[in-house]
Amino acid sequence: MKRFKSSLYGIWCLLLLCTACKQEQPVAEFTVASFNLRMDTPRDSLNAWEYRKEMVKSLLVFHEIDIVGTQEGFIHQLRGINEIQDFEYVGVGRDDGEMEGEHSAIFYNKNKFEVIDKGDFWFSETPDVPGLGWDAVCCNRICSWAKLQDKRNGKAFFVFNAHFDHQGVKAREESAKLLVKKVREIAADLPVIATGDFNSTPETPQIQTIKEQLRDAYEVSETPPYGPVGTTNSFDWHAPAKHRIDYVFLTDDFAVAKYGVLVDALDMRYPSDHMPVVTKLRWK
Repeated sequence: MKRFKSSLYGIWCLLLLCTACKQEQPVAEFTVASFNLRMDTPRDSLNAWEYRKEMVKSLLVFHEIDIVGTQEGFIHQLRGINEIQDFEYVGVGRDDGEMEGEHSAIFYNKNKFEVIDKGDFWFSETPDVPGLGWDAVCCNRICSWAKLQDKRNGKAFFVFNAHFDHQGVKAREESAKLLVKKVREIAADLPVIATGDFNSTPETPQIQTIKEQLRDAYEVSETPPYGPVGTTNSFDWHAPAKHRIDYVFLTDDFAVAKYGVLVDALDMRYPSDHMPVVTKLRWK
């Protein structure tokens, strides 16, 4: 009888130990953002990059952003952000496929994620080489992507980061078609997150095209979206933020615990003319 009780006690202790181990295992959550940095131009005066660089870095560090798709960053801006400890990035310049021109770079926390593969394509009829697409008139537009592995659970997934044209109507519509095509070709059946400044509000054909394949984090957040609906401010403290043109899209492999548009500022000055779109994601 004593031996029987002892065995039961041993089993009970083992169950308690297993339960404790499960509770101590980290939840595989991570924070993903889309952030148009605003290019560096002296025309911005006190809003030029030299006055905003530390604000941008502080924002990313304080909010513990693990992955951020950036737009409009020149190479010196990216190098500035890369001063953040444990940050690395992928992405090339849109003008030459190396370092010239604005980038759609993807930053990631190298302690949590490892790059398995990476690449870039242009939003044009010839996506493998730099160039204008469709009715775009001033700028090459690029999408950079990375295949990442979550070091905590070994799961692989893709991040695509895009910047659609701001003038060409056809260019935006065709860019969306090309994006979903490339997502299918490159990622196949693996999980996908797509960030970007799409220069498009939710009702436009191009956003509807993307939503045929990917979910809009704003719409599927488990908690109500935080902050303004709009994602741009034009460096104007009093401007109404009504137009949502920056997004985080994703496949059904992720749950969106939180979604927010951050209005962080210092002395009534914004870090960029866009507010960062931030999501807290969880593996399903």
